[in-house]
Amino acid sequence: MADLKLDPRLTPARPDLAAKHLEGRVSADRFVDGEIFEISYGVAPVRCEPFSGAMLQTEALKGERVTVYDRDEEGWAWGQLMTDGYVGWLPDLALYRPGAEPTHRVTALRSFAFPGPSIKLPPAETLPLGARLAVVRDDASFAVTQEGWYVPRRHVEPIDRFESDFVAVAERFVGTPYLWGGRSSLGIDCSGLVQTALAACSIQAPRDSDMQEAALGEPLVLSEQTRLQRGDLLFWKGHVAIVRDQGSIVHANAYAMATAIEPVHAAIARIAASGSELTAIRRLGRTAPAAGIG
Repeated sequence: MADLKLDPRLTPARPDLAAKHLEGRVSADRFVDGEIFEISYGVAPVRCEPFSGAMLQTEALKGERVTVYDRDEEGWAWGQLMTDGYVGWLPDLALYRPGAEPTHRVTALRSFAFPGPSIKLPPAETLPLGARLAVVRDDASFAVTQEGWYVPRRHVEPIDRFESDFVAVAERFVGTPYLWGGRSSLGIDCSGLVQTALAACSIQAPRDSDMQEAALGEPLVLSEQTRLQRGDLLFWKGHVAIVRDQGSIVHANAYAMATAIEPVHAAIARIAASGSELTAIRRLGRTAPAAGIG
């Protein structure tokens, strides 16, 4: 049968192999069930091909789970992230069998996991905002994880405790270097910033800006009379920005090569001058003082 038009970013299917649940919907030489693994690195790359020089598509964070369908002899695993459905190649060393369910999330922009109860010890790992940890006990000012890591107690919160203002979360990334495919304060891209900030507030979002434009919020009329609110999302082809107040946006962008705050009118004009017009404004249902874009 002919393959259905499925988004390859979200479809674990190749000519030689595909996920078992896609049998009858796509063509492949064989179909497999896949195995569940957990991300052990603080941040693990998800690449388009199985080698370290391949394009970074996205990143997986500590504690996220992935369904692995294939592993090669060069140390790469091909699978699908369970958080947002993204498909790609990860380093096999970044995966381990799932242990206890995560109980806490990292809420600091980034933190360290120490091998013992002292901040003077060399860190065992760097943990990004949103990393998921199974905490087994407290030890003074540390949360102790199932791996035996000691993480500063002030840098984690219970897994079911969320922030209320995703724009404020995004603002904390100001100055973070721009990285295509990035999802952490070591490097982040425009849609990664939106996805990460929303996740901190218990709002699931797709990974890429075109997916976000199609899935998030309600569309507003594109007009100079349109009144923006804090938390509105502005979309261009291949780019997304977050409205933060009556005259500015926060976005990870290649122009600044960083997450930056920029006047909204200047950003719209600058991006238009480069050949890209605003394609959509999406509102997530939050209320805030309005601001005109004209």
